[in-house]
Amino acid sequence: MAFKLKNSSREPMSEINVTPFVDVMLVLLIIFMVTAPLLTVGVQVDLPESAADSLPEEQEPLTLSINSKGEIFIQESKVEYDKIIAKILAVSKNRTDTRIYVRGDKTINYGRVLEIMGMLSGSGFTKVALISEPYKER
Repeated sequence: MAFKLKNSSREPMSEINVTPFVDVMLVLLIIFMVTAPLLTVGVQVDLPESAADSLPEEQEPLTLSINSKGEIFIQESKVEYDKIIAKILAVSKNRTDTRIYVRGDKTINYGRVLEIMGMLSGSGFTKVALISEPYKER
């Protein structure tokens, strides 16, 4: 006596359900979009505002930050004033065409920022730029 099941005549399903895959990819996309701006530089600097256009980025620039206490950082590592050029040359592999962004806190003396920028350009670095916050309407 043979029993025949009702669904035994159906073929196995050969299609792949992509809905869970799309859901996971959208969640990952949102996570990367939220965390990407936070990965720039970790030194807290209160930047001044400017109406100037932003610069295009073709390669990862070096960031030199001066916080409100006058401490100097290259990327996220603290550097003494007299070792700035040696550290930047080491990080940039002696390439003086490396783009360097100077981030100075708005409470710091402007002369201090210009002194460091002059030291960088006097050492042969040709692409030195100031970073500011975009201008906000009030």
